[in-house]
Amino acid sequence: MDARVITPRYAVSPQISVEDMPEIVADGYKTVICNRPDAEVPPSHQADAIRAAAEAAGLVFHELPLTHQTMTPENVAQQRAFYEDCPGPVLAYCASGTRCSVVWSLGVASDLSADEILQKTSKAGYQLDGLRPALEAIAEG
Repeated sequence: MDARVITPRYAVSPQISVEDMPEIVADGYKTVICNRPDAEVPPSHQADAIRAAAEAAGLVFHELPLTHQTMTPENVAQQRAFYEDCPGPVLAYCASGTRCSVVWSLGVASDLSADEILQKTSKAGYQLDGLRPALEAIAEG
C-alpha cells in the first residue's frame, strides 16, 4: 500500500488489496473509500472483495466509482459527505490515487484556495495544475 496524505483526515492510494487491510488498520485509518470502477480490475480487487476485507477488519467502507465522465458535482459532493461524515482518517483509493485527489480538490475548492489545494496534492505526489481553472471557478461560485 502506498498511502499519500493530503490532509490529516484524507489520504489517497493506488489500488489496494485484501492483503493490505492489516497495514491500513495499523496506520490508523478508520474508513476506506473506493473510487475505482469494478470494470478496471479483476474480481479479487473489485469493491465487494475489498469491502468484505475492510469490514472484517472493522473499517467503514464506501464505494463511489469515478471516471472522467462521472466526476459530476453530485459525485464530488457525495465523496465529501463520505469523508466528512464518517470515522477518520480516511483512505480513498483508485488506480493511482489521482481520481481520489481530483475529487477531493473539487470538493474543497469553495473552502481552500487553488494554491492551497495544489500545494497539498503536489506534496502528496499529484500534479493537478490543470485543475486550476475549475478550482478557481468553483471558488468564485
